[in-house]
Amino acid sequence: MNKGWIAVASAEHVRRGRAEGFMQVCHGKAAPLRRIKPGDSVVYYSPTTTFGGTDKLQAFTARGIVRDGESYQVDMGGGFHPWRRDVDWQAAAETPIRPLLAILDFTRGNPGWGYQLRFGLFSISDDDRDRIAAAMTATMATMATTAREPIRA
Repeated sequence: MNKGWIAVASAEHVRRGRAEGFMQVCHGKAAPLRRIKPGDSVVYYSPTTTFGGTDKLQAFTARGIVRDGESYQVDMGGGFHPWRRDVDWQAAAETPIRPLLAILDFTRGNPGWGYQLRFGLFSISDDDRDRIAAAMTATMATMATTAREPIRA
């Protein structure tokens, strides 16, 4: 059975991964990626827009399915060799977490819900995976509807 995961990274890093078809977690460490298997679902949560920034975003920023194959290492220069996995990213809109706090298993009734995000990667229930996917899809539908509405002066 395939698992669902939350990975944590700044939105700028998630956007690069989406554009290039990969995921990277925990500053490029290999061990967390070995827990993820082909067919697993991944949702990225971004606490900030920029890496190391103080700009709060607190939103789900991407979702996808891990492709077949193993994790692999890349050379980014300067001695940095992070590990990655390939992902088929799905259409999804960035969606704030706050409206979902009361319905997600990992946040409901937990005032310290953000603590587990510090680990960079953790598994989630199938229900949470589905709730987040629905919210990200609904946000896209709302954005599309709003874009088609005429602007009124």
